[in-house]
Amino acid sequence: MAVETDSKPARSTSRTRIRWAIAAVVVIAIIAGLWYWHSMGHETTDDAEIDGHVAPIAARVGGTITKVDVLDNQEVQAGQVLALIDPRDYQLAVERAEAELADAQASAKALNVSVPITTTTTASDVATASATVNAAESGVNAAEKEVTAAQARLQAAQATERQRAAEQTKADQDLSRLKDLIAKDEVSKQQYDAAVAQAAASSAAHDASVSDVAEAQAGISVAESELAQSRAALTRMRAGLRAARSSTRQVTMDQAKAAAAEARVKQAEAALAQAKLNLSYTTVVAPIHGIVSKKGAEVGQTVQAGQPLLAIVPLDDVWVTANFKETQLDEMRAGQRATFTVDALGGREYKGHVQSIAAATGARFSLLPPENATGNYVKVVQRIPVKIVLDPGQNPDHLLRPGMSVEPTVYTN
Repeated sequence: MAVETDSKPARSTSRTRIRWAIAAVVVIAIIAGLWYWHSMGHETTDDAEIDGHVAPIAARVGGTITKVDVLDNQEVQAGQVLALIDPRDYQLAVERAEAELADAQASAKALNVSVPITTTTTASDVATASATVNAAESGVNAAEKEVTAAQARLQAAQATERQRAAEQTKADQDLSRLKDLIAKDEVSKQQYDAAVAQAAASSAAHDASVSDVAEAQAGISVAESELAQSRAALTRMRAGLRAARSSTRQVTMDQAKAAAAEARVKQAEAALAQAKLNLSYTTVVAPIHGIVSKKGAEVGQTVQAGQPLLAIVPLDDVWVTANFKETQLDEMRAGQRATFTVDALGGREYKGHVQSIAAATGARFSLLPPENATGNYVKVVQRIPVKIVLDPGQNPDHLLRPGMSVEPTVYTN
């Protein structure tokens, strides 16, 4: 009976130990499963920081700074005046450009007024000269025809004169024979008188034909003189026409001068616009809303165009640049959920998502990228930048500043 009483507590203790062992195994399995699920479902890194835009503000014109209206770390709004540069030189440049524009406009206006007048006058002169030349050519043609006609009349008169001369010779010969015959009473007095009359008539006709020849010759001289005068007038008229036509070239030159004057007006307008722009650049304004940083502008400082004055950091648009190892990117995709904690804010957690993954490793964009083909190759796990943007409403107080260290976690499952 005593032996049986001692075995019961032993069996009870053994069962308790077994139950505790089973419970421990179950707990360990659960913990291992949770750890596996947790480790396999996300990727994290401590090589990450807050990133953002930095807008450098530089002087667009040179000069002396007369006023600086902002302080370091001051919040400014878009369009707010940051600094003033002495504008007097640029105001004078504007006034000079305005005067040059007025002068160019006056010159262009004068040329534009004279060109239509010159064009009309020249066209009228050319038309008149052309009509005069046509009339002179008609006169020359008529004179040439008159000379031809006078030459024909001379030829006819000369032919008539030769005929009358022959008739007179015949009449004189007949009269000479009749004189001998009438002395012998071989012809009648009537025949003799008729021969005398015929000889006188032939002589008168010959004298008249000689006068006609002389008149025809005089007509040729007159016609040739008129032809010479007509040709001389035609030469003068053609010279006038050439002069009138040369005036059209002057019109073309005037039109070219007017176009050049219009071009000078455009140049003067552009110069005035540039001068006004330069004057406006003497007032340096903030292009965006943000915080003033790295202020180097001081009153009395002489600056050159392009010289940096300060920078503005817009805190409305910040993101996380996380440099994950290349071995962590196997399942990482754009759009996946992410969280990150900020060291400067006591580990405060923010939510966001992966926006994009860089196209190359950070080493490829370094000043001296690695060149593995040199033979000095050592395999190093590379890091690729991943951009994580905040979800809306995560940074209303704008506590996140570019450069802060963060620890992001991307959930890939």
